[in-house]
Amino acid sequence: MKKRTREILDLLDEKYTTEYKCYLNHEKPWQLLIATILSAQCTDARVNIVTKDLFQKYDSIKAFADADIKELEQDIKPTGFYHNKAKNIILCCQKLLLEFHGEVPRSIEELTSLAGVGRKTANVIRGNIYHEPSIVVDTHVKRISKRLGFTKEDDPEKIEFELMKVLPKDHWILYNIQIITFGREICFARSPRCEACFLQSYCTEYKKMGSKKLRKKEE
Repeated sequence: MKKRTREILDLLDEKYTTEYKCYLNHEKPWQLLIATILSAQCTDARVNIVTKDLFQKYDSIKAFADADIKELEQDIKPTGFYHNKAKNIILCCQKLLLEFHGEVPRSIEELTSLAGVGRKTANVIRGNIYHEPSIVVDTHVKRISKRLGFTKEDDPEKIEFELMKVLPKDHWILYNIQIITFGREICFARSPRCEACFLQSYCTEYKKMGSKKLRKKEE
């Protein structure tokens, strides 16, 4: 591993937790699967508000598989894109019952065969439920990994594979949680707090343009 990468990871470990924590509330694997589907283009906080009642109303995979789509759409409406999400959740749960005996599968291939499940969602499941080393590329990871010079790619799947080469396996899951926290506290998409950033000297954008220009570019 490059010295620069090690230094960045050490600073992240020093600043943030080294224990993995999922931001989406869940008690069962299928609940995390549905919550992650709902989290597309939606904040984790809003998803948690919706799933608090949702998982009481639909208390099993079968309950979702048998759900009335129009009713489910209204139940998940605050998460946005609710027509598509409702359809995918019902299809996903139907397939879980028909092909996976009501169990959330483990492999990336089986997970991505489910409606509404891409590599990001699959890696959330693999990392949180099965504790498989996985890299989850969300908007924070994409933006900040580019600013740190870990990747120049825009495609999440390409970023995932690049990060797998750059980061040690013991940080694959942890990196996502630390970067989400960092992105929420300091490295915003718009007007990042460059003056308060403990990774400022490693930021390729800051070096290239300076904090004022970076702010202007993101506005």
